[in-house]
Amino acid sequence: MKDLLGGQTPPSAQPAADTVIAPLPRVSIQAFCETPEIARLVEQATSDRRMEKAHVKVQMGGGLAASEAYKTAPTPNVIIIEGDNHRERLLETLDRLASVCDSDTKVVVIGQVNDVLLYRELMRLGISDYLVPPLGVVDLVRALSEIFHAPGANPVGRNIAFVGAKGGVGASTIAHNVSWAIARQLKIDSVVVDLDLAFGTAGLNFNQDPPQGVAEIVFAPDRVDAAVVDRLLSKCTEQLSLLAAPATLDRVYDFHEDVYDPLIDILRANVPCAVLDVPHVWTAWSKRALIAADEVVIAATPDLANLRNAKNLIDLLKIARPNDSAPKLVLNQVGVPKRAEIKPADFAKALDLEPSAVIPFDPQLFGTAANNGQMAAETSPSHKINEIFLDLAKRLTGKSEAKRSRKNLLEPLMAKIPWKKAG
Repeated sequence: MKDLLGGQTPPSAQPAADTVIAPLPRVSIQAFCETPEIARLVEQATSDRRMEKAHVKVQMGGGLAASEAYKTAPTPNVIIIEGDNHRERLLETLDRLASVCDSDTKVVVIGQVNDVLLYRELMRLGISDYLVPPLGVVDLVRALSEIFHAPGANPVGRNIAFVGAKGGVGASTIAHNVSWAIARQLKIDSVVVDLDLAFGTAGLNFNQDPPQGVAEIVFAPDRVDAAVVDRLLSKCTEQLSLLAAPATLDRVYDFHEDVYDPLIDILRANVPCAVLDVPHVWTAWSKRALIAADEVVIAATPDLANLRNAKNLIDLLKIARPNDSAPKLVLNQVGVPKRAEIKPADFAKALDLEPSAVIPFDPQLFGTAANNGQMAAETSPSHKINEIFLDLAKRLTGKSEAKRSRKNLLEPLMAKIPWKKAG
């Protein structure tokens, strides 16, 4: 409910109906309505061509139902709340919602009071838009579109790069299972991008064999736009898509350092979460992809070569990304029988970086999953390793933060309301 978008249009000055409206990106939208009329309006909006990529869910109960629902569940990209004509009750509803709402969630309020002053107060509090009936489908679609396409709007999502400190440490397997958890369990629309064009395994792991994928983008950069990328995506689940690698050796893949820049920019602007499966190679483009990512995950097994390589990667990324969070370390294949290993605590101490996850060696589970083209959660839904992937998914998407124990966004305004002071 923060991230105020500037330049919003007050309810008394809506733009003309023929204004060009950009399609919405792949985002999740949940509406909590008080009246059947607004519920029908949102349902009708879902059939608009510009809402084709958005996942929309409509529920009744208004703001109270929303605040109850998100006590135990992550919030979507956008929440639509229908309020009534009682100003103080609306503010109190938003106050409750603020206590359970993730910080990057946008909120649109459909109210009953055509009050520019109230509109401005809500904008200062971080509400993305305030709409007042009479309201048509085009008005609602326009308001949702402008959240993501208005001048100064923040990018929709984040790019998370996974790389191995050494070949064969399972970085791709971790990337794919985490992306599965992000999409299936956190309900965040995600895309897996396999950047290992020669030997990539994402297609195998997700049991997909698309005729086209990331290679078509790389070898025709002048034609790359959001529509082209969308057409090349292979659907794995309702909220998880794949840009697969060709995994062929009929050509070499020596690229300029900025070869993936257009793709990464498009993904950041249109997809809430893009998981980049970066191969264990050291080239100008792989280095650039890691430095440009919003989050970097380094997978390593507990031996000396991995320790050295992980330290080199971490040191480089800390220097190149001084204003970003440190890379996340994942120790994989821990506890191989009869193998001499560096203890996780000693590994972490040498790097001065606590592992975000420690994944035990389980050849039966991962071997079966790989041979079946499945994720661990599909092969063995009750296995405890799935909890590790889910926890890592929450860390990488910011969903593990406590639900707004921080200062309430509505507190300054609520303190000024006479009825609130009177108790």
